[in-house]
Amino acid sequence: MDRQTFKIHEKDKVGEVHIADEVIAIITGLAATEVEGVAGMVGNFTGGLVEMLGKKNLAKGVIVEVGEQDVSLELSIIVEFGSSIPEVTEKVQQKVKSAVETMTGLEVEEINIRVAGVNVEKK
Repeated sequence: MDRQTFKIHEKDKVGEVHIADEVIAIITGLAATEVEGVAGMVGNFTGGLVEMLGKKNLAKGVIVEVGEQDVSLELSIIVEFGSSIPEVTEKVQQKVKSAVETMTGLEVEEINIRVAGVNVEKK
């Protein structure tokens, strides 16, 4: 990911606010991993190697594309065995949308989720 920042326009404010794409990615990753049934984020979209990310690397599992006042997100997750994938992914989309819109003021256009695996390890 490049180190792009996004300008939020506010009327009658003292200055400008810029949000780095990595900040949006971190918000996305944290919100997604808070959903029950999500075992973790995956950091490699294209290769055959799937790497489970820890809390410090959540931004690497998210692709952020920002328009004028909206954002599209792409993330890859691992779900817990026995979880309903449609239910988990819907909850992830809702939680991520709410977190990103509340924290940044940007409208979330779409959230595409790739389920990259199932966690069968017992906790």
